[in-house]
Amino acid sequence: MDSEVELENGGIKVDGELGWGKSLPVPSVQEMVRNDSEFVPERYIQESKDRPLDSTFCPKFNEIPVIDLTLLINGDEDELDKLDFACKEWGFFQIINHGVPEEVLGEMKAVVADFFNLPLEEKKKYAMAENDLQGYGQAYVVSEDQKLDWGDLIYLMTSPLEARNMKYWPTTLSGFKEAVEEYSREIERVSEEIMASVSLLMGMDKNGLKRLHVVRKQSMRMNYYPPCSKPDLVLGVSPHSDGGSITLLLQDDDITGLQIRYKGTWLPVKPIPNALVVNIGDVVEAWSNGMYKSIEHRAVTNENKARMSIATFVIPHEGIELGPVESMMQDQPRMYKTMKYLDYIIHSLGRKMDGKAHTNFLKLENKS
Repeated sequence: MDSEVELENGGIKVDGELGWGKSLPVPSVQEMVRNDSEFVPERYIQESKDRPLDSTFCPKFNEIPVIDLTLLINGDEDELDKLDFACKEWGFFQIINHGVPEEVLGEMKAVVADFFNLPLEEKKKYAMAENDLQGYGQAYVVSEDQKLDWGDLIYLMTSPLEARNMKYWPTTLSGFKEAVEEYSREIERVSEEIMASVSLLMGMDKNGLKRLHVVRKQSMRMNYYPPCSKPDLVLGVSPHSDGGSITLLLQDDDITGLQIRYKGTWLPVKPIPNALVVNIGDVVEAWSNGMYKSIEHRAVTNENKARMSIATFVIPHEGIELGPVESMMQDQPRMYKTMKYLDYIIHSLGRKMDGKAHTNFLKLENKS
């Protein structure tokens, strides 16, 4: 495969195709709801076993850990222990006192709202190409008969600069580019600070994860989930784990939509105003030899209100090798294969979201 791969504008070129995979075009859910707010097409109704029937009647409402980033940066040992527990036990945590100005968070939410408020024909100017996941549409649609998610999105590569494809950026939308760039810079700083602490916990120096990435890339998935008249029949995003290193999520302060699978139960993640939700991705799971696990999560819909969220993914260079780092195997058997990250993302982007199935591809046989 190496001979068939070359980097071009920060993307992936495989057998003559440039892009990060592809997704089949589907109708805009937002437009569908505008035209008929009561109708839910069959293709969006999940199989009985996958429906979020427990979304309202969750037996327990455990709170995921909350990490104070200022304490963490200042070397507070209790906060570092809390981070270790959060990564091992939950794979998810919220961070407060992260230093991202409230106005930067507000501007980012505002420009995403402005984009989804554009007329459909205007949004279609930024539609995903046949061989690229960047742009406006829906991701992980790989067959004409799979169940669809109740949401629209725009996905952009944001860093480094050469990874961007500006034809997908709605640059005519006032303030969009500036708000995304400023938010991107802040999130890059925050993600670097989190990874420095995780590096120490993994037995490396604070730049350990940074070196493993070779080139640290960043992408954003901006989501719009319209209200749904039958929210217990559909999903905003199907269950999955994230294929990058870590993910930082900015969500609406007043609508709970994110759920994580914790000890076999779907638990809602209640938003903390101006906090960021962070989760471990498959890459760190493999590097940590499974000590820190990427956790299955999904988004549910709301009967009365639309919800937006902005997920920022930290991604390593496509050419790096996945597999446990030496410091994580001193007292443990090797649980994960060594493979190129490119091979992993080609595998995962060619399939629909399916819980932890993508992560299992990374594991050695007979390892669970």
